Amino acid sequence: MGISMPQLLIIIAIVVLLFGTKKLRSLGSDLGESVKGFKKAMSEEKPQDASFEKVESKAAESAEQKAKEKEQA
Repeated sequence: MGISMPQLLIIIAIVVLLFGTKKLRSLGSDLGESVKGFKKAMSEEKPQDASFEKVESKAAESAEQKAKEKEQA
């Protein structure tokens, strides 16, 4: 019921004929880079919540500055 070696070789030959070796090579390298990037992002020491706190504090500061500018005007 499984795929035998001759069937697997025929499937690989059809895929290579359809996409070409250059396209498959670039696809493989792009996939490898994205996996490396994902692993790097998952292994970062600081949690992602810290970056959200920075964004929220910057937004609060800019809102305070706008309020002060309106009061002065």
